[in-house]
Amino acid sequence: MTLPSPPHEKLILALDGMNKSEVVALISKLPELVWVKVGLELFTSEGPDFIKYLRDNGKKIFLDLKFHDIPVTMSKACFQAARTGAELISVHACAGSKSLKLANQSAQEGADKSNFSPPILLAITVLTSWDRKSFTKDLLIEEEITNRVEHLADLAFKSGIGGCVCSPLEVKLLRAKYPESFELVTPGIRLKGSSLNDQSRVMTPSEALQAGANKLVIGRVVTKSDDPILAFKNICKDCIQI
Repeated sequence: MTLPSPPHEKLILALDGMNKSEVVALISKLPELVWVKVGLELFTSEGPDFIKYLRDNGKKIFLDLKFHDIPVTMSKACFQAARTGAELISVHACAGSKSLKLANQSAQEGADKSNFSPPILLAITVLTSWDRKSFTKDLLIEEEITNRVEHLADLAFKSGIGGCVCSPLEVKLLRAKYPESFELVTPGIRLKGSSLNDQSRVMTPSEALQAGANKLVIGRVVTKSDDPILAFKNICKDCIQI
């Protein structure tokens, strides 16, 4: 029987809004931290060399650049992203099946060229900042968000993508459809009583894991905390309440 992984291995700390020195200081305080998420802001300011620094310090990387482009450009971008050694790389599912298939193939080729294990591509479904009202007003999409998430996740799965990013509210629906090997990674994680910030569709860590999430993305609840060590421990504690 496979034993469940400890809670800190299910948490991905988003390093958004932090500079290099702040990241270095923070991860030194969190020795149990396994996964970090490097997004557009940090990657643009620090580049691939910082990925190497994080990997050299024992961290696994979710490179969250949300690639979305024509097939040839997206595939070439994923080829280069995979050469950083990132274990997870995000792409937008709405780029379409051709882009997704080529991106997945190129990511595997890029990793192989640099002697890394192939990364798992995660397809972004609908960002957790969207709610039903803004979805309709800004994008003129009358479809329910849940239906759109379900459609994009299915597109990703059929295109050979290894998982998707969705809000915690859609996890239960998707887990019922897809095997455990199809990674469901969920941002929008908040402890009870925490500020929602710019998130609209949220759950507590234990609720999201109970629904079937593989990994949880956490951020400001730790990075902006006066006591990040305690905040991280509290999230880990909540994770085991399932």
